[in-house]
Amino acid sequence: MALFDAVEAAGFVRAGRRESEVTEDIFALARDKFGVLRHWHKRIVRTGLNTVKIYADDTPDRVIGADDTVYLDFGPVFGEWQADIGRSYALGPDPEKQRLVADLPRLFDEVQTVYHASPDMTGAELYAQAVASAEGAGWLFGGPSAGHIILGEYAMAKPPGDKSRNYIASGNDDPMSLADTLGRARHWILEIHLVDPTRSYGGFYERLL
Repeated sequence: MALFDAVEAAGFVRAGRRESEVTEDIFALARDKFGVLRHWHKRIVRTGLNTVKIYADDTPDRVIGADDTVYLDFGPVFGEWQADIGRSYALGPDPEKQRLVADLPRLFDEVQTVYHASPDMTGAELYAQAVASAEGAGWLFGGPSAGHIILGEYAMAKPPGDKSRNYIASGNDDPMSLADTLGRARHWILEIHLVDPTRSYGGFYERLL
């Protein structure tokens, strides 16, 4: 959270800059101020049409426009532990883009509240709630997943078995409260990815569930 605050204070996210330029500035700030030397995300800045894409998509290096939405998706590694946190911005006065960015934390809280009221719900059920919350606010949900487990130690191999059980997504019919293969509690990241109905812009927000 302090890294996000420092990025905002430095004014890195502004029109006319390439995503790659902002990324380089963030990496340098994370290294110099927070001692972060590794990042597990392949892309941490997306703007314009790239904000509609999901993590797995390879996208061109776009220049931030004056009226763009921009999202930052951080994956710094602290010691041997991965972090995962996202935040979005609407740079211009467009009221719908401003509304989308304002809806991201609101809908996160809404979905999180549903989960905490029923923590034994399945990943598929929570994904359906995320989609319903997005559509109820007039947006599309941006991807096939609304989050994933945190594996714990960064270097740890992914747990065996069906990988769908590690995502908040359709097809995960396991209770989210289910322990891992070593009997330990699993911790989840909840992702809210909103896209406008024309699929021309979007925004992203994630935190620990």
